[in-house]
Amino acid sequence: MAEAGDENLYAAARDIARALGKDPSAAGDILQILSGYGATGNTSSNSRASTASRGDANLNRSLNSLERQISSYIVEDRPIWSDPVDSRSFLDSVDDLLAMAVDLRSMAGDKSVAVCLSRADELIQQVMFRLQEEFGYVMDRASESFDSDDEFSGEEDNDIGYDQVIVARPVTDYKIVIEPLQSSVIGDLNAIAVRMVAGGFGKECSRVYSSRRREFLEESLSRLHLRGLSMEEVQDSPWQDLEDEIDRWIKAVTMVFRVFFPSERLLCDRVFSDLPVSSVTDLSFMEVCRGTTTQLLNFADAIALGSRLPERLFKVMDLYEAVEDLIPKMETLFSNKYCSPLKHEAVAIQKRLGEAVRGIFMELENLIRRDPPKTAFPGGGIHPITRYVMNYLRAACKSRQSLEQILDHTGNDAGSETRPLSVQLIWVLELLESNLEGKKRTYRDPPLCFLFMMNNGKYILDKATDNELGSILGEDWIVKHAAKLRQYHSNFLRSSWNQVVALLRTESPYSKLIENLKLFKARFDEVCLMQSQWVVTDEQLREELRSSVAGIVSPAYSSFVGRLKASPEINGRRGEPFIPYTVEDLELRIKGLFKER
Repeated sequence: MAEAGDENLYAAARDIARALGKDPSAAGDILQILSGYGATGNTSSNSRASTASRGDANLNRSLNSLERQISSYIVEDRPIWSDPVDSRSFLDSVDDLLAMAVDLRSMAGDKSVAVCLSRADELIQQVMFRLQEEFGYVMDRASESFDSDDEFSGEEDNDIGYDQVIVARPVTDYKIVIEPLQSSVIGDLNAIAVRMVAGGFGKECSRVYSSRRREFLEESLSRLHLRGLSMEEVQDSPWQDLEDEIDRWIKAVTMVFRVFFPSERLLCDRVFSDLPVSSVTDLSFMEVCRGTTTQLLNFADAIALGSRLPERLFKVMDLYEAVEDLIPKMETLFSNKYCSPLKHEAVAIQKRLGEAVRGIFMELENLIRRDPPKTAFPGGGIHPITRYVMNYLRAACKSRQSLEQILDHTGNDAGSETRPLSVQLIWVLELLESNLEGKKRTYRDPPLCFLFMMNNGKYILDKATDNELGSILGEDWIVKHAAKLRQYHSNFLRSSWNQVVALLRTESPYSKLIENLKLFKARFDEVCLMQSQWVVTDEQLREELRSSVAGIVSPAYSSFVGRLKASPEINGRRGEPFIPYTVEDLELRIKGLFKER
């Protein structure tokens, strides 16, 4: 009965402290006063010693009582949080223990108080270990009630109530929050976390929390079908497989940073609310996100450090832009000191992806230089290297803004060569034209050389007209290239049809006219036969060439036939001379020049 009275006395001391507006830790002082209440006003040393002795006895009895209450829960095999009544009672006892420890520290200096404080600290440590187990139990129980086979579902943020258990299904707008824990569970976790932090076990609480939430994130990430490749596996994988993985990676990183991580931050803030400092919250959030973030960034880094083959440009650019979009989200989510290294790593990887893009452009240049003339390309048509380079550049310019950022503003480290995008593209096209100049020398027929350059030049010009590529190259480049094309056209006619028409430009005697007519027919037939097998893929260019040929051949032939018929030497002869073709016949033959492919 006396023991119960002492407990009531200690409780009364705490109540008085609160009522007086003092910190509950003042209860120790008040307890000493109450313990001596009713004694005489004797100020002798014996009276003071008796009062202190009674205070020490009261503290011991109160500590003994708390120890019995708490130990009865600690030794239990079943989880304390399996029974709401037990969990509330246990937390009340823990609160009393923590408060008593604070009171004892305020009375430091007395040997008996030090003994009590040592016992209280030892008991607190046992309590913290049990709370750590209970924290894990509550999280595990919540996970078991979470149907892992359900798909994620989501609603707009303002439609979500905290009492809902929301899981994921495919989304497109990402205006969702995943809430895998009910409010009652979050309340239990918060209650435990507050006591563990008060007991100096904040890091241990954070460790348990983050390990469970990491498991949830890993499971969520696996549903996005990422293969989780190591750096070595990325380097050894076929590029076609990696292209598919990059597509999945971009979708996954969007989901992670727009849905998973914001949801985890919200959950973390709620579980660790009401704490005196935010460090536990920030540390827990970092530990939850670090593994997933590192896994995602490592994949992008492995791609950045991989081969520089030109065909990799477009997927590397996709990765670069995805990481670029990611960084502002990381600035918001990872604003605390614990998460900042993850943000810095993302920035570094984006820079390495930019270096990869510059390296790929250098490899494109090398590819053009290494493409040998070999044998003549049949028919003087558009060479595959021309198609490849122009389609490549045109597709690349769809990412103009990112390319300008990479080529114009990055790579300023010592020894790193940079060119503005426009200069880079013009340089690549100069290499292409130089390569084509080498290839045209494989043709023995000069007109075919010019036709080859005309075909490829027209293709280059068309691919650079009225699009982003042409805008980057600029009007001056377009004008100069169009002038080159006209020169090729002129050279083709001069080296081919002008020589044929020259046979018709003679004022020789009748016999010479007849001979030249025969020579013209033979040469005309020969050139038509040959050029009907040459290739002009572009319909507009094909019609322009036929029209140009007809424009110089038809008038010359018509004039020649007229002179021949009007020759004085034809008078007195029997019949008119043999005329192999009418002008219409010639023009019909000319329309058969050049095939489409």
